[in-house]
Amino acid sequence: MVHHEDESLGTKSRWGWLAGRGELGFVAVIVIFATVMLYGGLTMTVLGSQTPGPQFFPILIAVLLYMAAAAILYSVLTHPQLPDGEPHPGRGNFSKDLLSDIGMVDRERVRRRYSRYSEQWTTYSDWKTVGLVVVGLVVFIVALKPVGWILSATFLFWMVVRALGSKRTFFDLGVALLFASIIQLAFNEGLGLPLPPGFLEGLL
Repeated sequence: MVHHEDESLGTKSRWGWLAGRGELGFVAVIVIFATVMLYGGLTMTVLGSQTPGPQFFPILIAVLLYMAAAAILYSVLTHPQLPDGEPHPGRGNFSKDLLSDIGMVDRERVRRRYSRYSEQWTTYSDWKTVGLVVVGLVVFIVALKPVGWILSATFLFWMVVRALGSKRTFFDLGVALLFASIIQLAFNEGLGLPLPPGFLEGLL
């Protein structure tokens, strides 16, 4: 068989160093959100001397968010998602290594000129999933006060796992309800911060 080993062009992007590092914006959002939570927790007016107190949870979440942002930042800086120069079908659904292993086909590199229309990226934005998660967040925020935490959080959890591909509706709803109830109990009894009960007030 004939091997085509032409050097692949187009390694430079018009975005320069930022090419393949679009997740840096997501890292910035996490850091901003964590900073807001940390500031709110540290400046919170605390009544009484209950331990651990209402400051504990927001500070803990802020620290976890900082850790998550640091991990994502390290991954983005060390493994940027650059364009895939290897020709293979499926817009990235099949890795070239997998095709090479199972098909025993010769690798072929193609000479191409970089352009915003011709590059094939190894990962793609899944706007359907993002849209479903955003819809879930909006409904959660709007329904939190009138409907209450338990039902709103249950719906949000179910929407997120549904957007990520889960098809086990009743199982997901059961797990979501369990976690929402545990969080409600932890806030009400452990931290002394009652979450909105909604129309279930008096039953919780």
